[in-house]
Amino acid sequence: MTRPGSAGYDYDVVIGGAGLAGSAAAILLARRGVRVALLERRSDPEAYKVLCTHSLQADAYPVLDELGLLPALEKAGAVRNVARWYTRWGWIEPRAAPAGPELPYGYNIRRSTLDPLIRSRAAKTPGVDLLLGHRVTGLVPQAGRTSGVRAATPQGEREIRARLVVGADGKDSAVAKSAGVPARTYENARFGYLAHFRGLPLRGGVGHTWFLEPDMAYAFPNDDGVTVIAVLPDKKRLPAFREDLEGSFFAYVRALPEAPPIDSAERITKIIGTVDYPFHSRTPTALGVALIGDAALTGDPLWGVGCGWALQSAQWLAEAVAPAAIGRGDLNRSLAAYARRHRRRLRGHQYLAADFAKSRPFNPLERLMFSAAARDESVARHMHLFASRLISPLQFLNPLTLAKASAVNIKHRGAAAPSLHQPPTGS
Repeated sequence: MTRPGSAGYDYDVVIGGAGLAGSAAAILLARRGVRVALLERRSDPEAYKVLCTHSLQADAYPVLDELGLLPALEKAGAVRNVARWYTRWGWIEPRAAPAGPELPYGYNIRRSTLDPLIRSRAAKTPGVDLLLGHRVTGLVPQAGRTSGVRAATPQGEREIRARLVVGADGKDSAVAKSAGVPARTYENARFGYLAHFRGLPLRGGVGHTWFLEPDMAYAFPNDDGVTVIAVLPDKKRLPAFREDLEGSFFAYVRALPEAPPIDSAERITKIIGTVDYPFHSRTPTALGVALIGDAALTGDPLWGVGCGWALQSAQWLAEAVAPAAIGRGDLNRSLAAYARRHRRRLRGHQYLAADFAKSRPFNPLERLMFSAAARDESVARHMHLFASRLISPLQFLNPLTLAKASAVNIKHRGAAAPSLHQPPTGS
């Protein structure tokens, strides 16, 4: 039986890009009865994204659960990503409240493990056709909107018609460019390099992040006993790294407080990175087009939010457009609902990240919150929720929390001040 309004379409939805966002969207849409063509420009089903934090924040957990990936991630050795953060006031170490639930968590897992896993799940999902070696080269217009894509394939150019085209093809999205969707660009005053090590213990077996104002670094344990270490210095340090990448990378890590012992560990990859990584935001929809993952919003890699936002945006899109994608609703209205949710959930986080990407020291509000979190467990838990993107910036900086942080710091200063009735000790 022909679906309502399906005449002339090869699929209900065609997705460009079979990474995290595209594969997740394909699975979630197909489970809702949508026929999906999932295009991937690379021909190797084991292909994966190399330059990544390899971190799935806790905001991605519900999506991973809906996808049914949690048992497979645990079996693959994914590491639950509770972390500690160094600041000039000491370490922030979020812990569960004594009588409360465990802290929300996501996973650290290498993309070489994760990408083939989710792509394979998509390929096995009824209603999804995974088309490897298909690179989007343009869009098919019809009556003022997009109604499909043109793709280069090993057999030559082909046209695939669909009611909705989804761009899940990364920050340089061919879908977005072909649709004429402009990007707002934010400059990044830091650069970054990372490498993978085996046999590198971290205190407590948890991830470490260093806020060095303005420089940054992190070390995250991953599957198969591999730890990824990344350095994100101010661009003032760039000449030294260009002159001697390996020497500068190792010297930078050795100088970190409680530095990981990289000299005794085995480096199993090259040191890779980028000296210029601006990030951007795009309007996530156009007529007949939706953007998810990095195609819609590329965040600062310093925060490790890209994988989680890729999965979340795929879920938000599937929830909003599935009925309309099979001809049982207004597609324009559904796309508008997706765009509103995307902006509401991510715009504030992106704004704060863009401001911090100026490579500046902490501002007064950040000093208040980070110093209090280093001194008080409840503030540390609150910061963990924000760093995991489970609460919005407004929730993070709500008046009650700011008052709590102020009280913590006032109490700390009072305890640190010498008593007027006791002589100072020491010489």
